[in-house]
Amino acid sequence: MAYIDTEKLFDVPAREKLLDNAFGSTRFTKTSERLREGRLPADGLALVARCDDRLVATLRLWHIDAGGVPALMLGPLAVDSAFRSAGLGGQMMRHAITRAAEIGHRGIVLVGDYAYYQRFGFEHVHAARLELPGPVERARFLGLELQGGGLAGAAGMVRATGAISMEEAREAVQRRKAA
Repeated sequence: MAYIDTEKLFDVPAREKLLDNAFGSTRFTKTSERLREGRLPADGLALVARCDDRLVATLRLWHIDAGGVPALMLGPLAVDSAFRSAGLGGQMMRHAITRAAEIGHRGIVLVGDYAYYQRFGFEHVHAARLELPGPVERARFLGLELQGGGLAGAAGMVRATGAISMEEAREAVQRRKAA
């Protein structure tokens, strides 16, 4: 039985391995990755799931400016292949959304599969007037209001606003040079 926990520093190698297995090396070329690169996730919103002390899922939320509106960007969500189709991804999503709302965040945007994320309330309309600083399939750009009207007025470019990690920034530069 897996349980959800806040990500710890010692989780980083296992999280990176899980993300590599789930998304491959192309994960570093995505526009969403550019927004996360060198940044720290939002406080209390870097989550993992563990089963018998093994990291089996990860989900992070990041501070952004969504066209003039403070918001969060979700991603990536990854679940170990042995735990897929057991509802763990849904549990991670519900936990993250609830926690973000409790903290007082207004909205969340993400790039993902509408068929999967619509069950959590994500809709195209909440990201319709937003732009990402790189290529994105519009049909995969979604938003969720955590408060009524939380993304109202969000229009224009999405920018990263979270705290900068010097170590992660150096590693990101090295990964980009290697790619």
